Amino acid sequence: MSLEKIKQEILQLSEDDFNIFLKWYEEFKADLWDKQIEEDILAGRLDAFAKKAMRDFEEGRYTEL
Repeated sequence: MSLEKIKQEILQLSEDDFNIFLKWYEEFKADLWDKQIEEDILAGRLDAFAKKAMRDFEEGRYTEL
């Protein structure tokens, strides 16, 4: 199915069906984000950020929420 066909189908949804679709899509997108973060962590792509954050915390450079 082409992207144009998908767009056309979405535009034809009722408000209720669109809201159901939107909820599904938001969960789908969140799952993709979670998977990407997990892959980045396992690959070590976030190590430098984590080390800097820990160093900043240990040196008192943080703001309590």
